Amino acid sequence: MSFIITGLSGHPFSHLYGLNDDELHNQGAIRVSVDQYPSFPDRITLRDIPVGETALLLNHTYLDTESPYKGSHAIFIWEGQWQAGIYQNVLPEVMKNRILSLRGFNSRDMLIEATLAQPGEAKEQILSLLGNDKVAFILAHNAKQGCFSCRIDRG
Repeated sequence: MSFIITGLSGHPFSHLYGLNDDELHNQGAIRVSVDQYPSFPDRITLRDIPVGETALLLNHTYLDTESPYKGSHAIFIWEGQWQAGIYQNVLPEVMKNRILSLRGFNSRDMLIEATLAQPGEAKEQILSLLGNDKVAFILAHNAKQGCFSCRIDRG
């Protein structure tokens, strides 16, 4: 079974790149200097942001739907990144060493199955969820902080 994991496009965030701290605050975002690795997972490239770079912390609606599961949460993005990471049948860096909540949704954006994946278990759990024909896509979240990580679609 094939799957594709896709990061967010940087284009919807480009208006924030280069703003000063007050301007970011007015947009509901803050700039953070990355001082630990791995610690700041970028939702665009799906890599951990290197020390010395800047991250933007902002609220993101990861499931914009009429479903009761509409959701948003704080995420980090790597300031200045544009190109979404795309990973077919492999896990991106940000999914390899974190405990993940994997949530399988049907085509009507209703949650139908969910599981936790310990480090090293994510690929196996993704394939298990996709083994359910009713699962149209999976949303991955970092289990400890609860923040959205990425979307997983059938390949």
